[in-house]
Amino acid sequence: MSDPLLERYAALLVGYCTGVASGDKVLLNVDTGASALARCLVRAVLSAGGEPFLRLAYPELSSDIVSLSSPELLASPAKLQLEEMKAIDAFIRVQASDNARSLAGADQQRLSAIERRLAPVQRWRVEHTRWVGTLFPTGAAAQEAGMSSDDFARFVFGSMFLFDADPAARWRELGARQQRLVERLATAREFHLEGPGTDLRLSVAGRTWLNSDGKHNMPSGEVFTGPIEDSADGHVTFRVPSHVRGSQVQGVRLRFEAGEVVEASAERGQELLDAQLATDAGAKRLGEIGIGTNPNITAPIGQTLFDEKILGTVHLALGRSYVESGGVNDSAIHWDLVCDLRTEGSVRVDGEPFLAGGRLLWLEE
Repeated sequence: MSDPLLERYAALLVGYCTGVASGDKVLLNVDTGASALARCLVRAVLSAGGEPFLRLAYPELSSDIVSLSSPELLASPAKLQLEEMKAIDAFIRVQASDNARSLAGADQQRLSAIERRLAPVQRWRVEHTRWVGTLFPTGAAAQEAGMSSDDFARFVFGSMFLFDADPAARWRELGARQQRLVERLATAREFHLEGPGTDLRLSVAGRTWLNSDGKHNMPSGEVFTGPIEDSADGHVTFRVPSHVRGSQVQGVRLRFEAGEVVEASAERGQELLDAQLATDAGAKRLGEIGIGTNPNITAPIGQTLFDEKILGTVHLALGRSYVESGGVNDSAIHWDLVCDLRTEGSVRVDGEPFLAGGRLLWLEE
């Protein structure tokens, strides 16, 4: 017997998020910690008339690939993975880590090589498939968030509106609210972020704002676009810790000139920050600016998927742009960093107050 909550979760991912229909080939990439959800996903895909391809990933898989891949493998193109992705209509990724630090201490150059190798696969997935990524609550993730397992599970499922009778309806409601913001931002030209350690200006003139209403990330709740690549000027401090490559980077401060990072420091994780910026030429430029809107996510938990959706926060991503936003920055990385100006600081758009005290002023008018 399946858990009704997990059935609702699977139905949301398969139905609302990826719109699986008859004849669709669906790749399910699921960590073994979410094996209970895996069965619900397979059954949901079959019920929709699709063909599921289930791939379970054991906890040490990424670590093994990083540490044991030969130089020849790291230098070779990921031909098989790319051909597989080209044959897929929809892709569902379920992260359920039993150790958030499994890649701590991993060779950063090897990690960068793997990211470059898989970049064409990731680019195809993003641009040509219906895809969604989600996080299944585990004890390890609960510990990172400083919560009990039960409280964390309630937080995760609540952030997806899974306790509502019709979660998809709630996502459509949030999507409509965000669309109002997208329409108002369509003519925006300049963003100005101000706060402790932050005074940054960047241009979004002519770029397309996108409504992230749960179709690609679950949970979601943001609007975003790609900044003009050479426009960022000034400095910004990210107080919300970022977890990347299995390690934590904290207190990141970046200074931009003509859109490029010219100074970078971190209170913790300097080596990792340097490695990320050295990935390729595009890693030093911004590929995204996003605004969090999810009312059920109010505090960071150490998971970027959630933290960047905190209502009233701004996040900036180093690296790859989303082509649908009009951004042209290309990179093997897309690293979101959260700037929390809710208690101190503000954001102005074209000189007009936009965000202050965690409130999206334009949605309150």
